[in-house]
Amino acid sequence: MKYCILFLFLLGPFLGYAQERGVGIRLGEPLSLTYKDFIEDYLSFEIMLGGAGVNGSDYYRKAFEKNPPTSNSFYQTHSASRGVSVNFRMALHEDITDVFEITQGSLLGYGGAGVQLRTTNVKYSYFQNTPSNPSILREERTNLDIGPEIFAGAEYYFDNTPISVFVEVGMFLELIDRINFKGQGGIGIRYLF
Repeated sequence: MKYCILFLFLLGPFLGYAQERGVGIRLGEPLSLTYKDFIEDYLSFEIMLGGAGVNGSDYYRKAFEKNPPTSNSFYQTHSASRGVSVNFRMALHEDITDVFEITQGSLLGYGGAGVQLRTTNVKYSYFQNTPSNPSILREERTNLDIGPEIFAGAEYYFDNTPISVFVEVGMFLELIDRINFKGQGGIGIRYLF
């Protein structure tokens, strides 16, 4: 709940900026609340706040082995849980309604780029091999991923209902911690006001 309040507080300065804006939910990777607004007819910005999925298990094993608690610590296993994801994105839009011969509503194709910050909570179990007492220990870490993303999609606007639906695909490039590519995508709905 505190993240929702923070999201709305940060959104405040943008609420009066343009005439066509929408708030909704995006199902996919990352699962997010979304706020989108148009600066021009062809240019929009979007802020997303939600939960990011976890990376593959090999990713976290290598992260542990690269940075063990001590030199005689050996990875055993881990568990990872969804953390927070924050995105800020800009997109260019093109009306493609006529291309698909749509007679009701309008369809916009879009593509853009943005910045994404993601966290993941990871709990490690590891052996510590000491001559007097070989033991299993636990450690909890927060994995922080920051980097650019690119995306493309389409959004359909209904004629007489203040709702739009969208679908998109994209790619996130993690630059902080280490370089890692992650495919993303989602579907969603927004209430327009």
